[in-house]
Amino acid sequence: MTGGLERMPNRAMLRAIGFGDGDFAKPLVGIASAGAELSPCNIHHDELAGVAKAALGRAGAKPMKFNTFVVTDGEAMGHEGMKASLVSRETIADVIELVVRGHQLDAILGIGGCDKTIPGTVMPMARLDIPSIFCYGGSIKAGIYRGRPVDIVSAFEAVGARSRGLIGDEEVTGIERCACPGPGACGGMYTANTMAAAMEAIGMSLPGSSTIPAVDPAKAAHMEASVGALARMIEGGITARMIMTRKAFENAIRTVMALGGSTNAVLHLLALAREAEVPLSLEEFNAFHDSTPTLADMKPAGRYVMEDLHRVGGVPLVMRMLLDRGLLHGDCLTCTGRTVAENLEGVAVDLEGQDVVRPFDDPVKKTGPFAVLFGNLSPEGSVLKTCGLDVVEHTGPARVFEREQDALAAIMDGRVVSGDVVVIRYEGPKGGPGMREMLSPTAAIAGAGLAGKVALITDGRFSGGSHGMIVGHVSPEAQAGGPIAALVDGDLVTVSLERKELSVDLTAAEIASRLSGWKPRDTGYARGALAKFARLCSSASEGAVTS
Repeated sequence: MTGGLERMPNRAMLRAIGFGDGDFAKPLVGIASAGAELSPCNIHHDELAGVAKAALGRAGAKPMKFNTFVVTDGEAMGHEGMKASLVSRETIADVIELVVRGHQLDAILGIGGCDKTIPGTVMPMARLDIPSIFCYGGSIKAGIYRGRPVDIVSAFEAVGARSRGLIGDEEVTGIERCACPGPGACGGMYTANTMAAAMEAIGMSLPGSSTIPAVDPAKAAHMEASVGALARMIEGGITARMIMTRKAFENAIRTVMALGGSTNAVLHLLALAREAEVPLSLEEFNAFHDSTPTLADMKPAGRYVMEDLHRVGGVPLVMRMLLDRGLLHGDCLTCTGRTVAENLEGVAVDLEGQDVVRPFDDPVKKTGPFAVLFGNLSPEGSVLKTCGLDVVEHTGPARVFEREQDALAAIMDGRVVSGDVVVIRYEGPKGGPGMREMLSPTAAIAGAGLAGKVALITDGRFSGGSHGMIVGHVSPEAQAGGPIAALVDGDLVTVSLERKELSVDLTAAEIASRLSGWKPRDTGYARGALAKFARLCSSASEGAVTS
């Protein structure tokens, strides 16, 4: 874009934005910021981008900052806006690819901070395979209401509690005012923090960076250190796919399991593996579930938030514990230019005086936080969230709903009772379209005191804040004619962790007979981004990707 006589007009344009004679031979580094005045997750990202821009200039590169965008799940949750969330992951990836290709940038420093901006920012790094590093904006501090910590999930659960008369209006208002005290992504081991930790474990972020709170002064130092690492990657020719290998994905999955991470990690890691051209299938996650104890006692099922994990040693502590047990690949290259094992050399494992991270002989749970189920209701697979789950099997009558809002109304009205299996369908990638998260109904179930007493299955997905007997990503989805479309009220549905099974008490012939006259539903979206996504996206079992 900058060299030779033919590129003189290009240089003329660049001079207008501040390029000087000495800048045209420098590496052009795109700073892809998800900064936006739309949510606490992203409100501070452009400030971090400014720190990176100054540091890149000092490092001898030419920074070129641009914005991606954000659809914030906490604000979109429970209404039509949530259909835009997963679609935004694909669009963010395309935006970054197009900017980098269009301006022939040499490297990427990406800044993201909520559920989709993280995978959406890293996917094009793998797609383009150039020197790249991801910087997490950090998580929010816990709010305090009447002396106890609260967060956004507390707010969603308060809705269910109020609907059953368990709390009053004063407490609802108090939680609303205290739940989100400032900048940063949701504080528990929800999807944003899960994916930030996964990017650290996979090697695309600096060690220890994913747990630094958004308002911590150390964030600026993290940005400067990331710039230094990226400069060394450019100089050494280290590209994204050299880091994102099959072994690196295994490290990420293992670490997510040990941390008690979100089920959305399945969707996003499958999508990222596809971009990196790394073979990874849905059923492979079960081997990691079975062989990885949950070591971190993190919300939503546990007690602690990301700043607590940071205080006791962060992700490096957990990774060192896994490495010492032979559960990580220590020879994987990372963005530091060093291997995982080399990065962890100075990390001491001392668990005394804290219970945020538990030892292997006394874990939070002997297995991971989610497992993949198959059966006649999910021939292509589904994902069961197991964190905080005491019941390992549930059989009950189906209560079938065609969309999230109808299920939520039934839960809040008391029409869902102990023993039921709530079925929410036509909320998959194509059927939504957009595969909404079901935090509102799962939080209402918990708030109503029915967690563990009611199962919920859906071809949609879940927030990292959801917990209970819940199964998402049911594939094939209803809109694709999957067996979930055949269910009627009263069908006996079984969810079994032990057998890793999701099934209905119907024969194959009965399911086929019910589906013989089936037709896809009209989603109400005939044009625009959601309609385009519905036409192009793959099954959730393949990451719901459009590439």
